[in-house]
Amino acid sequence: MFPRLLTATILSSALLLTACTGDDSDSGDPAERLDAASQALAEAESFDISLSTKELPSGQRGLLSADGVGDQSPAFQGDVKVVAGGATLAAEVISVDGKTYAKTGFSPVWAPLDPASLGAPDPADLVGTDADSGLAGLLKATEDVEAGDQSRDGDLVLTEITGDLPGERIAQLIPTADKTEDFDVTYRLTDDDELHDAKITGPFYGGEDVTYTLRLEPRDEPAGIEAP
Repeated sequence: MFPRLLTATILSSALLLTACTGDDSDSGDPAERLDAASQALAEAESFDISLSTKELPSGQRGLLSADGVGDQSPAFQGDVKVVAGGATLAAEVISVDGKTYAKTGFSPVWAPLDPASLGAPDPADLVGTDADSGLAGLLKATEDVEAGDQSRDGDLVLTEITGDLPGERIAQLIPTADKTEDFDVTYRLTDDDELHDAKITGPFYGGEDVTYTLRLEPRDEPAGIEAP
């Protein structure tokens, strides 16, 4: 009796361990799941957007982080940090109707800004105009897609999906990116096929690898972004 009970206990524990550590055999087709996540973003009235990296290679200038809200008009409003001349510059930014405005802690006045002068992209370009452009469009542009392990973020069970992004596609968003190289990407999707986050790694600046963390979260209400 005892040996059979012990065997049953071991088998049950093994099954539970497998379920908790990422058996992706029933995770569904990874390309279809990315398409579903992309479609959810395309249909959103607006979405929260965050793109950040811990640091840029020494001597390089460019985008350190962008955190705000955007819609596919395209428009963006939020906080942006760039590195230029060895210093980190932070500003509140509005990008709408093809123009970008910034307000820094040194001045309460909104002023026109050319992001390219700081080696940074127009934040509205990060948002894009449809499911095929902007950061959301990267999901559909991903090649060699494969399902990976599962992980947790609190109560959420997330499925990793890995793939490659063409450098030419990345350079449309971050102009300093190497167009000739592929970039590695790892998405994490919820069970409802919603994008939780993504990590994109590749030669963004001067041929040196940088990893950006991306978060996009659909919103049900318009962003209501207007020029200052």
